[in-house]
Amino acid sequence: MVQNSSSEQLILRTADHVTERLKMATVQLLVWLFIYIDGLMLTAFFSKQAFRGNMRYVLFAHTLLVDSIFLLLSDLAVLLSHFYVLPPVGLCIPLCMAMEIVTNCTPFTITAMCLERYVAICMPLRHAEISSTGRTIVVIIIILAFSSLYPFIDLFILIATAPVGYFSEPSFCHYEIMMLVKWHRFFRAISCQVDFAVIVVIILFCYVKIMLAAKAASGDNKESASKGRRTLLFHSLQLFLCMIDILCPYIETFVLENSPQNYLTVQFLNYTIFTIFSRALSPLIYGLRDQKFFIVLIYYATCKMNRISAET
Repeated sequence: MVQNSSSEQLILRTADHVTERLKMATVQLLVWLFIYIDGLMLTAFFSKQAFRGNMRYVLFAHTLLVDSIFLLLSDLAVLLSHFYVLPPVGLCIPLCMAMEIVTNCTPFTITAMCLERYVAICMPLRHAEISSTGRTIVVIIIILAFSSLYPFIDLFILIATAPVGYFSEPSFCHYEIMMLVKWHRFFRAISCQVDFAVIVVIILFCYVKIMLAAKAASGDNKESASKGRRTLLFHSLQLFLCMIDILCPYIETFVLENSPQNYLTVQFLNYTIFTIFSRALSPLIYGLRDQKFFIVLIYYATCKMNRISAET
């Protein structure tokens, strides 16, 4: 990837400037729109004590926070690339590691939310005990620890394999600058596949259990189980988009080597579809589908002028 930086820069400079400005304007509009929506939902979350004491809402708020941080950091990297600002590798590494950590947080948090729905529907008598505030904080700490594991391993491997003077070389801020040797890239690909397989097994287990509970339930319990099943389907879609987002650098590298004239188009589509919109599904899944949260959200979206929401 570092060797392709000059080719990438040449492509960027020879591209149609009007088209690139339109793409950049579209990216900025989408990024700041979803950051605003996430900020509005975080405001709604912190406004009610009932939300802060519920594991499901706390994990949802954690997802909103890490997604907002990721959008900000990735937008910074996009702007640096757009204006051909090439910081030294040593300055890019903290930015790349921070983006990788918050990127890893999303699938782990979604998995935790799926397990919470499984406990709530299939083990309702133990739900209050398992989903306490203290255990929710422990879960978030574990998620952050696992999300930080691979970036720090990659950093140690980079320090051991980087040639002299590498950290002072100018570069685009993409995570591939931390993987210089082939076996390191292979190790990363394998670890991503293992994580994805484990997450898929957990999601399928929860979905099957909730589906069986929905068939056996009746009345309100049946409706709750059916809603939980739909939520897991949305989460599966979000996880699929997140995992494709991890594969996007490999796709872009392949396109850059074999069809460089289409590189910018592929890069733009990858970022908008698999990076931005995959993060936009969180508000859709919980913020808009959850009746209690939606009422409070409307109250703040209308600048506290919605009387019904205020009374609720």
